Order: sequence, then structure tokens, then C-alpha cells
Amino acid sequence: MVTKWRRPAVPAAAKLLLTVCAAISAGAASADQPTSYMPVDIKEDFATTMKRMEAAKPAIEQRQQTLLEERYDLGNHAAKGVSMSRGKPVQSGVRVKLPPGATWDSLSRLSPADIRAKGLFPAGFMPLPHPNHPEGGMVFPKFHIDEIKKQEGRDLTRFDLDFDLPDQFLPEFPAPIYLTTRPDLGDVSKGKLITIDNYYETFNGLLNPKQLEGLRLLVTPFAQQQFNQTEDRRTERPSRGVTCFDCHANGHTNGSTHLVGDIRPQQFRHRIETPTLRGVNIQRLFGSQRALKTVEDFTEFEQRAAYFDGDPVIATKKGVNILDRGSQVHDMAEFQELLDFPPAPKLDVFGHLDRAKASPAELRGEAVFSGKGKCSVCHQAPYYTDNLMHNLKAERFYEPKLINAMMASADGPIKTFPLRGVKDSPPYMHDGRLLTLDDTVEFFNLVLETKLSSQEKQDLVEFLRTL
Repeated sequence: MVTKWRRPAVPAAAKLLLTVCAAISAGAASADQPTSYMPVDIKEDFATTMKRMEAAKPAIEQRQQTLLEERYDLGNHAAKGVSMSRGKPVQSGVRVKLPPGATWDSLSRLSPADIRAKGLFPAGFMPLPHPNHPEGGMVFPKFHIDEIKKQEGRDLTRFDLDFDLPDQFLPEFPAPIYLTTRPDLGDVSKGKLITIDNYYETFNGLLNPKQLEGLRLLVTPFAQQQFNQTEDRRTERPSRGVTCFDCHANGHTNGSTHLVGDIRPQQFRHRIETPTLRGVNIQRLFGSQRALKTVEDFTEFEQRAAYFDGDPVIATKKGVNILDRGSQVHDMAEFQELLDFPPAPKLDVFGHLDRAKASPAELRGEAVFSGKGKCSVCHQAPYYTDNLMHNLKAERFYEPKLINAMMASADGPIKTFPLRGVKDSPPYMHDGRLLTLDDTVEFFNLVLETKLSSQEKQDLVEFLRTL
């Protein structure tokens, strides 16, 4: 009789450990294997990586450009007589392209189920992928890259990728800075992009020493996933890193994009459009979905986790900047909490339109906002936020599908951003999928099923521009 060899029994805990280790190992070696972890020990030398990614760059960018052109009218069509706080023209008109044969009125008469079944949900209302979704990472507009290079000699150029949206759909640059403590001064930036080069001379005498130190930290570069000294960076030369104000330029936003760090696998991560820091003193939730409870939490989280895609192993390798909560984090937060909304001369002390200053269209738009449009259910005066999270459930209008390596599916709950100063902060939605306020009104008219008339939608846009 021949006795067959049997594998020795393995305890359940050991089996679990072996399974996890095998999954991590396989995931690091294969992009097809889902994993929560990123590869740490890079096997390809930097010169080879750079050459390979530079060669792939034109096709990647053309793929994204084709998507944008299929979705939107990207022309430069400024609204007459409407500008941001420092004079940049505000883009007008609905830029999202309709499906063949559809009109906005005909779509609004259909149920979500019918729109989904017929595939009529406008492509521009779908989630917007990162310029290179499988790779991700921070990507900055060229105007910001050029100014930082001029002032500091620090290069934010990625050899693998450039920013995707045209400049006319981005906030004005550099943005003005308004302080809650000195509203009498108006814009205290003096028309400059605030950097490590000029923050002291600009703000010494306006801020107390703690706030000044907080601002220094906000314009000091620290290592980040794509901008660091390691061989898996995405800059030609080793980089000192990025600053908080490289995205939140002048405490506002320049439209820089990234991927949220709190979702896996990669194709389900959401593009995130940099939100303004104006008015954080009245907000109670931070991060589009993370629901961080204080600006201190947000400040600490960004450099510990978001800078490194939520991966502490990578963060350690690339040089994470561990901020001291009791001093540095609070210093940075104290400055951020001074950032005020831009002036809104047509609003009264309650945040509503002053009837003596507003036009008939603006007043009609306010009535739509507070009534039929249902906008004020979430966006309440005076700051036009309820400081809550809401799930629009837009996925009821479309079948989940892969778009440029991003899985367009449910967005989940998204925080209610304040609408004060909203005309200064394009593009809109957490991922920047809506290029104009006109697009935003059409999106919510469809998703909330409010069935506004053309005149009501126009009036609503007029009101939003006064906030």
C-alpha cells in the first residue's frame, strides 16, 4: 500500500497572512491584480521610466483631449459684462453637448429610468476622469508652473503629463486674497502670487506671528507622490516637492487636479478639483467625501495621506512631512481661517439680494433658487451651504461604464460647498465636470427633476453670479 504525501495543516491565522502577503506581492507586480498598496521597490531604473512615459504622453493626452471635445464646447465665449473679482471674464453658456436628437426640455420630461435605458444622459454630466487616470497624481496648470519656476526656480512640470482643461475655464490667476480681520484693505495680495519668496514682505504687519508662521508653512514645499527625490517621481530632476498653495493658490484655487486618496481600486478613485479655501472658517466638513471635521484635520491629513495617495508606506519612502498638531497645524489652520469670500455688493447682511441694487432677472433668479429650483434646500444663506453631505444619486441616470480607465459609477455623498463667490471658482462639481454656471444649472435641473423653464434657468444663473 502506497501512502500519499499530504501537505501539513496550516493554522487559519497563518493561512490568512499568507493569502494577504501573496495578494500584495502579486498586486505590486501586476496592474491587473487589484491591491490597496502601491509598489515600493521599483525595479526599473529612472531613465528607462522617464523615456517610456515621455513616449506614451502624446497618446494619453490625445485620448483625454478627444474625450473633452466629445463632451464640451471648449470655445472661449465670455459673458458680456461679467467678470471675476480681478477682472477675468466669466465663461457663459451651456458647454455640455447633448446626445443626437435631444434637447434640454425633452430630457427634463423623461424619467431617470428612461434616460438610463435610452442612453441619453449627456456625456458631460458623467464623472470626469483624471488626465491619466491609471497614473493619477497632482497636475498643475501651465500658468502656475511658469510663475513658480520664475519666482522660486522650482519646476512643477511632469514629464509624463500636462493639465487638460483650457485656461478660460479656470479661476483667475493670481487670485485676490481677502482677510476676515482686515476687510477694509480689500485684496491684500497686491496682484502677486504669494510664495516663499514674497510672503513675509507682503504680510508682515498684517498678520500676527503665529499666522505668519502658518502662512510660511503653507508656501513651503514638502515631498509629494509625484514630486520628490526618489526614482518613482514624475519630474526630470529630483524635486523639493509641492506646497499647499500650489493647488490652493493665494488661498483660493487655480483648478489643479488630483485623485482622491480614500478609494480603491484605482479605477474607482474620483478626480478631485481643488476647492477654494475661502470661507473655511464657516465650514464644518472638509474633503469632498472624507467628511473631515475641522480644518486642522484637513491640513494634517493632506500632508500625511492625500499627498501620497493614502499610502503610509510610500509616504515614508518619499519623505512625509509630519506636522506638529499643537503648533504647526494650528498655525496653518489659523491663517486659513482668515481667508474671506470676495465682496458681494448686491447682498444684504442676511446674504439675500438687496432689492434696491439687484436687477429684475437677479431677483427672479433668487426666487427660483429658494423655491422651484430647490437649491436652498442644501445651499442656505448667508454663506449658501448647510455644512452637510448629500448623495445626488446621479447614477440612476446612466449605466456604469469605463471611461478612459475610470469606472463611472456612483459618486456617493458629496459635501455641500459654499456658493459665496461661486463665479470665481470654475469649474464645478467635485471633479470639475461642469465648466460653467449654465452647465451647473442644467445638471441640477435634470438630476433634481425640477423642470425649470429656459427663462428660470437664465435667471438662476444671473442670481448665482451675484453671490
